[in-house]
Amino acid sequence: MTRAQDELMESAILDLLAQRREGATICPSDAAKAVAGRDEAGWRPQMDAARDAARRLVAAGAVEVTQRGSVVDLDSARGPIRIRLVRPPGAADEPA
Repeated sequence: MTRAQDELMESAILDLLAQRREGATICPSDAAKAVAGRDEAGWRPQMDAARDAARRLVAAGAVEVTQRGSVVDLDSARGPIRIRLVRPPGAADEPA
């Protein structure tokens, strides 16, 4: 992907999270659909790009990746993940 495409996916993640209540999460597929459309043939190939964008946003300190409501390391996570804005220190984990 080009840097512009990377930024588009990162923006999609942040925009979707900004539209949700505090502590709410999104699936990487939500960002892929926001960028590529709702047709599965369009968004499904964007899933790796969505996870990569989440990885960059984690590194930047903007988001956290969760599984079953707990923060996880995206590089070692297996299975479905969720993305949420970084929570303030001391905030309790909530189920997604």
